[in-house]
Amino acid sequence: MAGIIPFDDRDGQLWFDGKLVPWRSAQTHVLTHGLHYASCVFEGVRIYDGHIFHLDEHTKRLFESARILGMKIPYTEDEINAACYQACQVQGIANGYIRPVAYRGSEMMAVAAQQTKIHVAIAAWQWPSYFDAKEKLKGIRLDFAQWRRPAPDTAPTQAKAAGLYMICTMSKHAAEAKGYADAMMLDYRGLVAEATGANIFFVKEGRLHTPTPDCFLNGITRQAVIALAKARQIPVVERAINPDELTGFEECFLTGTAAEVTPVSEIGEYRFKPGQITETLMNDFTAETVRHVAPKKAAVTA
Repeated sequence: MAGIIPFDDRDGQLWFDGKLVPWRSAQTHVLTHGLHYASCVFEGVRIYDGHIFHLDEHTKRLFESARILGMKIPYTEDEINAACYQACQVQGIANGYIRPVAYRGSEMMAVAAQQTKIHVAIAAWQWPSYFDAKEKLKGIRLDFAQWRRPAPDTAPTQAKAAGLYMICTMSKHAAEAKGYADAMMLDYRGLVAEATGANIFFVKEGRLHTPTPDCFLNGITRQAVIALAKARQIPVVERAINPDELTGFEECFLTGTAAEVTPVSEIGEYRFKPGQITETLMNDFTAETVRHVAPKKAAVTA
């Protein structure tokens, strides 16, 4: 714990239920429904040089995740977009990470909680590359996760819901304990799914191969990278991928808001060598973040 600055003990302000509040005062009670029953949805968003990357898409997904969980966010999408910029501006964040979160409050403490208030908070902070820079350039090492992504008829797999990340945390902790940077998860059928917080791509004979996102999120960064690949005339094949196919792939990389585009050198016993396509898409993604135009900021109302 030495050297770690807890997220509840930081200077500045964040946006909480319609207004800026002192960072340390943005508290919720221990008997909050979101804590006990995982009635919570969130987003992870990057800001580059003062422009929030694909903010509209992230906010739309936040609202869709809330809808899937039966939660009505008491603000408009424009108000949340504006609040994201406000949270960055008050902290002086031009390059960093933004966390919007919506959750059920403490009015009811039972499985049924229709009368709970929906709280919304948005915080921004400095956050460099998700993985160590030197390790990222040579490709990170992944283990195979013990836990699998659930079937779409057993969990709300198209929502970015807090409860779906429990097995991700467990899998990443287990991988790190063995010296890996992350873990690759299979889905309920035993097919390749994703890493614990990022989508996955493979390269074979000049083509990109990536799992069909039918039981995990079709990541916003994933979609951006697919568009960049198509602009380069790189064929993209979305399909079911069996784990035993990994032996035939030449390159591998992850995509995500936190991971951005991160090469992979190992998944268990399988080896990959970051190559031209991975490097090209890494560079194109960096250029895309520079070119990205910020959406129009709406006025924030309480």
